[in-house]
Amino acid sequence: MFLRIITTLLGTAALLTGTATADTTDVRWHDRVVVAKSGDHCVDDPNCFNRYHSAIPAVVRAKPGQHIVFETRDALDSDLGLDSTADDLAAVDLNLVHPMTGPVFVEGVARGDVLAVTLVDIEPDQYGYTLIVPGFGFLRDKFTEPYIVNWKASRLGATSDQMPGVRIPFQAFMGSVGVLPGDPEVDKWLKRETDLASAGGVALGPQPVGAKPADICGPNGAHADKCLRTIPPRENGGNMDVKQMQIGTTLLLPCFVDGCGLFVGDVHFAQGDGEVSGTAIEMGATVTVVTEVRKGEGAEITAPQVEGGQQLKAIAPARFYQTVGFPLKDAGEVPPFMTYIDSEKLKGLENLSEDLTLAARNALSDMIDYVVREHGLTREQAYILCSVAADLRVGQVVDVPNYVVTMVLNLDVFAP
Repeated sequence: MFLRIITTLLGTAALLTGTATADTTDVRWHDRVVVAKSGDHCVDDPNCFNRYHSAIPAVVRAKPGQHIVFETRDALDSDLGLDSTADDLAAVDLNLVHPMTGPVFVEGVARGDVLAVTLVDIEPDQYGYTLIVPGFGFLRDKFTEPYIVNWKASRLGATSDQMPGVRIPFQAFMGSVGVLPGDPEVDKWLKRETDLASAGGVALGPQPVGAKPADICGPNGAHADKCLRTIPPRENGGNMDVKQMQIGTTLLLPCFVDGCGLFVGDVHFAQGDGEVSGTAIEMGATVTVVTEVRKGEGAEITAPQVEGGQQLKAIAPARFYQTVGFPLKDAGEVPPFMTYIDSEKLKGLENLSEDLTLAARNALSDMIDYVVREHGLTREQAYILCSVAADLRVGQVVDVPNYVVTMVLNLDVFAP
């Protein structure tokens, strides 16, 4: 009764004085800097780019400690939706990969410093997708036809009409997050990738078609022949696709330009370690981070590193099934990742020495067989499931010649 009287008196006083008590929504303790998206696609958006170069200007400034909110697009900058089919993948333009939101000039940070980026929150879009794209993915030689799974996403999980009986838990992270390279890095990275391509390895050179910003990286851009693709991760971060970078972790990035040029994109609703089909559950999202400057630490931290706490426990499966892979193959077979070596000696062997990639392919192949056999999915569905919910892990790298890679599948995805 006493509390009711006090509440009534306070309300009456507010009316008499013309003031109102604040709702908790109005109580703020930190500043927000929003890097908004606009338009249907990256080409329509002044806050979006899809190549790396030191000349790309910042679109907004932020101070360390401010919450920076990135409104991001899906990895393909696509028009895909819940009714999309495999036939729609023919219209996907891979020159548009990946649309990044930013870059952000962080005040007080310079070349040689480290930018600590703590992930505060990810608000997922309601739709995501996972694809098999011909010519792409870890088993691209075995899965040669296009395939799509459309996901209905929320913080409670992701389900799909194309994957009945499966629910993927929400374990979102930034597939791509990084900083701009400086001029020395652009030259160095371009040279080493050009050398690899010249030797027959897989490396994607500059591609001005579809590049954004067009005046810097497009066909008539000032640096069209030096803008780096966003597909491979490098020392500046970028497309790392590391699912352990969960909410609450802090990513440490060396800065190569003043202001660092922070960007975010390619957010994943969930992913298995390996992202084996070539895609995770891809989506747009609203990402909130907070930054801290660590002066001079770029001399020691020359590539991305991560600090974390309980996050790995939170994403660990309660139940699992595990396959074990060794570096074994059929005589006469040349694994696709080794074709550029052009080795007759390699071709005739059935056992490769200390080869983690071949061991990983075998662990994945055995897991696909298990899912098909025990859970009734098609091989394409099983490949997709492994890409979003199964983890490739290194077992040992000492027992020569057979290093071990395992694949761990979270069996909780089959729970009703």
